Amino acid sequence: MLSEAAADRAGVSKAEASAIADRMFLLMRQALMSGETVKLTAFGSLQLRSRAERVGRNPRTGTEHRIPPRHTVVFTPSAQLREMLSKLTPPAKDLN
Repeated sequence: MLSEAAADRAGVSKAEASAIADRMFLLMRQALMSGETVKLTAFGSLQLRSRAERVGRNPRTGTEHRIPPRHTVVFTPSAQLREMLSKLTPPAKDLN
C-alpha cells in the first residue's frame, strides 16, 4: 500500500501517513470538482474533462445505444516522468 511505503520512508506511523494521504486525495477531489487542474510536480497533472453524449455500438451485435454525457479525469504525465519511462527496457515477449 502506498501509505505504508511512505510511512516506512518518512519515518512516521502508518496511521499518520494514511491520514496525510487521505487528506491529500480529498483536497485533490475537491480541486477537480471545482474545475481546477491538479499539478503534481515531476509527476503530472489531473484535469476534469467533459465528454459529450455519443452513440456507441455493441461489438457483438452491432446494435447502437446512447452513451450519456459525463465528466472524466484525464492524467497527463510530466516531461520528467515521460523521460524516465522512455528509458525503461520493455519486458521480453513470451513466445508461447
